[in-house]
Amino acid sequence: MKTRTIFFIGKPGCGKGTQAKLLSEKTGWRVISAGDQFRAIASEDTALGHKVRSDVDAGLLMPYWLATYLYLKVFFSLSSDTNVIFDGFNREVKEAEVVIDSLAWINRKPIIFYINVSDEEVIKRLTKRKEIEGRADDSAIGKRLQEYQEHSAPVIEKFRAENMLVEINGEQSPENIAKDIRASLNI
Repeated sequence: MKTRTIFFIGKPGCGKGTQAKLLSEKTGWRVISAGDQFRAIASEDTALGHKVRSDVDAGLLMPYWLATYLYLKVFFSLSSDTNVIFDGFNREVKEAEVVIDSLAWINRKPIIFYINVSDEEVIKRLTKRKEIEGRADDSAIGKRLQEYQEHSAPVIEKFRAENMLVEINGEQSPENIAKDIRASLNI
């Protein structure tokens, strides 16, 4: 089997983390989550930790250079035959350009899964998740959607133009979304 480099992108609450986890459980592939890394940094009692916590709680995207650093740190440490799933990276065009360039340089072809959901579905899901998990960033739904439209929506078109994008209907059950993803990977 060829080496796989998978990315999940989409609006907040679209199910990126859920689908990364489900795919990992099915395949054993490692998941690297941008959100988990940022939340870990936010828990630190450092200047960076305080700034990240403040921005995450406000629903702001992290600077592309910080996300890029976290991505490259992991990516360049992978062996050539390691399958990997990246969850939540590529939230700005500058970051996506580095990802595209780094993958081409190492000669790894990515598959970018765009889990497409409506704003209404995002609001419904994040409101429910806030009640269940109490994530502070889920209180800033409007700001997070605004950040997505301003910074992340152009990334979708960038990957579409690069012929790397696989669009998945995210308004189905998590199990059906996972089936669509596995079918597109032939697994």
